Amino acid sequence: MSNLERDPAEVVAVGTIDVADERSIEVLLPREVPLGGPRAMNVRRTLPQRKRSFIGGWCFIDHYGPEDVSVTGGMRVPPHPHTGLQTVSWLFAGEIEHRDSVGSHAMVRPGELNLMTAGHGISHSEVSTAATTTLHGVQLWVALPSASRDVAPFFEHHVPSPAALGEAVVRTFVGSLAGSSTDATMFSPLLGAQLDLPAGASVSVPLDPAFEHGVLVDAGPVVVAGETIADSELAYLGPGTDTVELRAGETDARVLLLGGEPLDEQIVMWWNFIGRSHEDVVQFRAEWQRDVIDGEDAAGRFGSIPGYQGSALPAPELPTVRLKPRG
Repeated sequence: MSNLERDPAEVVAVGTIDVADERSIEVLLPREVPLGGPRAMNVRRTLPQRKRSFIGGWCFIDHYGPEDVSVTGGMRVPPHPHTGLQTVSWLFAGEIEHRDSVGSHAMVRPGELNLMTAGHGISHSEVSTAATTTLHGVQLWVALPSASRDVAPFFEHHVPSPAALGEAVVRTFVGSLAGSSTDATMFSPLLGAQLDLPAGASVSVPLDPAFEHGVLVDAGPVVVAGETIADSELAYLGPGTDTVELRAGETDARVLLLGGEPLDEQIVMWWNFIGRSHEDVVQFRAEWQRDVIDGEDAAGRFGSIPGYQGSALPAPELPTVRLKPRG
């Protein structure tokens, strides 16, 4: 999914290693972000925030729906670029048609992973299908580590098998947990899993203590490590934690568990680009505008998308000041 904000904030982020007190968690509250015009979907963004930019390599979490497509018009994201990251698309309801500049044409469906590695540069489009009445899911980004950020772009589709963990059902779309796993290509140690708990159930989830983790509540509330976390909130647990207790309330619950080894690198994230400097972002934007929007080089960094009918999305104007670190 593109970041469709008219004035996207720059994010200069440095991964830091925090050793968590195993008895405490940090709660990250979502902020509403409108994507596009008056009928556009709103998303609830919990990452990045000023006080926390990463969970492992995870650097962007947008949580949306359930949206009535007859009201919002669904998802209509025209061709747009990415660099230096992977997009992880995961749905709870609905269907989205994906096309990209490496020739991929695939559907995003509930319980199925669409993983797009942008690396050197890619463009893609996302459109909810005519059969979709309700749209509900998450769009996640992973920052590629410096050594891999310029890899050639590619696309993968995986369908993880569910596994039981106590009373919970686990679907692991990145990494491995409780016997559920995928062989999705990642460039740093990561975990991404959906856990479904029946009402009143509790489960002890094993964690890699070398990872930091986040628990995003999709349907709750859920008690995470003794603290009640509401829908769309994210509970952060630092490295050094080897288990977390989850307990559903009076209704069935669903959470996403995201984790990874802390990414001890600096990135600059603006619009749909991840680079390592102001100059990187300026270059990426200029190439997108020249090659795609102005139509000068269909074989350039971002290529073109076969089969998409319509115009690509112009980049917003860059800030009038140099992109530089905050805080």
